[in-house]
Amino acid sequence: MSKPLVLCYSGCSTCKKALKWLADHGVKVDIRPIVDEPPTTAELGKWIPKSDRPIKKWLNTSGQSYRALGKETIDKKTDAELVKMLAADGKLVKRPVVVTDDSVLVGFDEAAYAKEFA
Repeated sequence: MSKPLVLCYSGCSTCKKALKWLADHGVKVDIRPIVDEPPTTAELGKWIPKSDRPIKKWLNTSGQSYRALGKETIDKKTDAELVKMLAADGKLVKRPVVVTDDSVLVGFDEAAYAKEFA
């Protein structure tokens, strides 16, 4: 298996927890700053289906970008429009995003990490 790619934000406590968990379990990763290099529309086109999560579960609903747009605005967007928005603003993406050869994990869920990296 190639090293997992972790898209994260250095100021995010959830990202810090996830990176600590991965390090504690001996998982070596490549890190990409999600704000500076958000996922591209092409990457999202591959990753969203691999994550088994609907696109709205990719939104960082507690972040400033989401709050600035507002739930009402987001709810009116098509999936294609949401993909473009996620690709344009890394802070809109729920994080961390962990991309492996076989799956994509969004957010930090210890049980899902344990299953993926058993």
